[in-house]
Amino acid sequence: MTKKTNAGLKIICLNRKASFNYFFYDLLEAGIVLKGSEIKSVRNGKVNIADSYAIEKKGELFLINSHISSYKEASYSNHSPNEERKLLLNKREINKLIGKMQRDGFTIVPTKMYFKKGKAKIELAVAKGKKQFDKRAVKKNRDWNRDRARYVRKSS
Repeated sequence: MTKKTNAGLKIICLNRKASFNYFFYDLLEAGIVLKGSEIKSVRNGKVNIADSYAIEKKGELFLINSHISSYKEASYSNHSPNEERKLLLNKREINKLIGKMQRDGFTIVPTKMYFKKGKAKIELAVAKGKKQFDKRAVKKNRDWNRDRARYVRKSS
């Protein structure tokens, strides 16, 4: 599922589940440290960030639970698919994110992974989890907008 946008971005994968499960408060772009076999797999689009999140360890941010499939041509120098991956941010940005994470109920969730000028980037969102009634309201609004569009189409 790779598609190009007009800004020179080649989107590798999206986390559609995140927008349904979280309210986004802040979006931020970060680099990601990848090994050679990992970047080959990413270029093939073998990435899943649906259940991943970021945590802080010793003043650095790491992406947990992201799955990058093994690259079959890498043989003995292959990587493990579910290991932690370091996120590249400025110290000021890291401190800002850690401060937001320590507040009540906030987490850092990746929303999409893409290539920008040949470098793998990941878009992070500072998010707060939705309750069940929030999810139902979103679904109800989406269904109503779809029905309203049908009614307008039929009437004209």
